[in-house]
Amino acid sequence: MDAADDLFTREDPIFANKELLEISHLPGEGRIVGRDDEISDLATAVNPAIFGQSPSNVLIYGKTGTGKSLCAKYVSKRLVSTASEEGVTATFAYVDCAQDTTETQAVQTIAEGVNDPEQTGINVPDKGLSTSTYYKRLWRILDQRYDVVLILLDEIDKLDDDAILMQLSRAGEAGKITDCKLGVVGISNKIQYKDRMDERVKSSLCEREFVFPPYDANQLREIMQARADAFHDDVLEPSTIPRAAALAAREHGDARKAIDILRYAGEIAQANGEPTVREEFVTQARERAETDRFRELIRGSTPHSRYVLQALALLSLSNGRQDGFRTSRVYEIYENICRQEGSDSLSLRRVRDLLKEHAFLDIIEQSKHSGGSAEGSYTKHQLLEDPSVVKEVLTEDDAET
Repeated sequence: MDAADDLFTREDPIFANKELLEISHLPGEGRIVGRDDEISDLATAVNPAIFGQSPSNVLIYGKTGTGKSLCAKYVSKRLVSTASEEGVTATFAYVDCAQDTTETQAVQTIAEGVNDPEQTGINVPDKGLSTSTYYKRLWRILDQRYDVVLILLDEIDKLDDDAILMQLSRAGEAGKITDCKLGVVGISNKIQYKDRMDERVKSSLCEREFVFPPYDANQLREIMQARADAFHDDVLEPSTIPRAAALAAREHGDARKAIDILRYAGEIAQANGEPTVREEFVTQARERAETDRFRELIRGSTPHSRYVLQALALLSLSNGRQDGFRTSRVYEIYENICRQEGSDSLSLRRVRDLLKEHAFLDIIEQSKHSGGSAEGSYTKHQLLEDPSVVKEVLTEDDAET
C-alpha cells in the first residue's frame, strides 16, 4: 500500500502549466512573438469578412516552425469574434491535410467542423457517404448557419489533388452556396507547391500570397520567454532559454523545435529529480528534439521520398563528412534501395524533384558545381540532419509499416 502511494508524484516540481509548451497550444495575443507584420497582412486579406463580404483567398508559405498555422488560427479566431460584434455570423474550419489527404476526408472534416446537428438537422457521418453527398450537406450547413466561413487547409501540399480547392474556391460563383461567403487559407511548407496547381484553381485561389521567414535567435528567445511561466518560479536557470534559442536559430529558426527543446529539458530535469532546468540539459534535449523534428518533417511523405533520404544517409555514413554527393551517385544508391524493397524506381528527373523538396525543408543542402568543359555543371546534395538520426527514424518507420 505504501509503495502504491509513492508510485505517482502528486505535485510537479518543474512544470506549473506544461500546456504552454505544447505545439498544439494556441497562445494569446501577447505570446505571439515576431509575427506582427504577418498577422496584420493576413488580417487585411480577410478583413471584408467582418462585414459579411467575401474574404480574399490566401496561400501562406514558410518552413516548418515559422508560425504559419499559429497565425492563421489566431487571425481566424479574432475574425469570428470581431464579426460577431458587427452582427455577422462567422466561423472557421481547420483541416490537417497530412491526415485528411483525400477530397472526401477533407470535405467531411470541414462539414463536421461547422455543423451543429441540433440546429441544422443534418448528419455528417465519419464515413459511408459519397463525396458529392458530403458536399451537398456542407453547402446546406453553410447557408443555414453562417454569413462567412474561413477554411484553413494546413499542409495543403499533402492533398492528393486540387479537387477540393476547385470546389471551395468556386462555390459561390457556381451557385453552390447563396447566403454564405467562403474564404480559403492554404498553408504549405513548399513554396513550389503553386507550380503544380491546376491553372483554374490557381486563378481563383491565389489572390494573396505571404511568405513567413524563419525566426532569428532574439525572436526565439522572446517566444520561449513568453512561455516561461510554464515552469515554476526559479526553476529555469538564466542561461537555459538563451542556449535553447541559440541552438534552434543556428540550425533551423524553428519555433517548434525551440519550444520542444525547452520542454524536453524540463522533462530531463524532472526524470533526474533535479530542482532546476540547467543549461546542460538543453544539449540532451536538442538531440531528442532533432529526432522528433525530422520525424515531423517527413510525416506523410511518400516511400520514394524516404528512399532518396535513405540513400543520402547511407552515403553520408559510409563516406564521412564530405561536401555532398552528386545526383547520379544518390540515384545509384536509391535504385539499390528500390530493388531491396521490391519497388520500381522513379526517373532521375523525379528524384531530382524530390531532392529539391528536401532542400526546401532544410533536410538537405544543395550546391552547384562546375566540372569544366569535360563534365559541365552538376549538383551536390548534403544532409543537414544527422545521418544517424535520419537512418534511425526511417528504420523505425519502415518497421512500423
